[in-house]
Amino acid sequence: MSKHSIQGKIVLIAGGAKNLGGLIARDLAAHGAKAVVIHYNSMSSKADADKTVAAIEQAGAKAVALQADLTSAGAVEKLFADTVAAVGRPDIAINTVGKVLKKPMADVSEAEYDEMAAVNSKSAFFFLKEAGRHVNDNGKIVTLVTSLLGAFPPFYATYAGSKAPVEHFTRAAAKELGERGISVTAVGPGPMDTPFFYPAEGADAVAYHKTAAALSPFSKTGLTDIEDVVPFIRHLVSDGWWITGQTVLINGGYTTK
Repeated sequence: MSKHSIQGKIVLIAGGAKNLGGLIARDLAAHGAKAVVIHYNSMSSKADADKTVAAIEQAGAKAVALQADLTSAGAVEKLFADTVAAVGRPDIAINTVGKVLKKPMADVSEAEYDEMAAVNSKSAFFFLKEAGRHVNDNGKIVTLVTSLLGAFPPFYATYAGSKAPVEHFTRAAAKELGERGISVTAVGPGPMDTPFFYPAEGADAVAYHKTAAALSPFSKTGLTDIEDVVPFIRHLVSDGWWITGQTVLINGGYTTK
């Protein structure tokens, strides 16, 4: 068996209860993962986490759900420690955690700024730190960012701005962990057809985003569908291991760098 195969591997997915994270979890289990740990943020996501656990177990893999607010370093450290205790050291660690805020910079409060930085930057940094400490040699680490890192928009200063540091974290981690055969990547989907997207956008913005990608006419929603992102994640955590230190924008031609 190839050391880069998904078969028999242990996977940890932060934000893995639903939407893109949940589909990644199901997909990797279907492709042979031995165990998948599903992290969820709060009790409001517990039912979704339980459904994802049940689907993974039905696919023949072991599944565990762990709750944590990852905006503190201690919570991230505990998540990895609990993962190791439950299923062993992970081979694949994927962080899909994120929060969107769309408003003019002039209207952003200090509390909003601090929350966005904690969710999108701080948690990503410490996830990468603990993944570096706990992921097995020849492992794979992926963090979800946003295609807005390749755009020039107003109103997303705290969202894209708090995801932007992850590019630098990813490059540093790739260099530091490369000697152990670990690949580290960031993936920036375009606007996705999930409940994560719509609350932040008005009707006019939604209509624009649904036509903005070059391939929008061929998407079932016009947006980036999570089903189109998952195969790339699967590739990056298996045969695509030679891609490391990169930010890959997966958006149907919505934007580029």
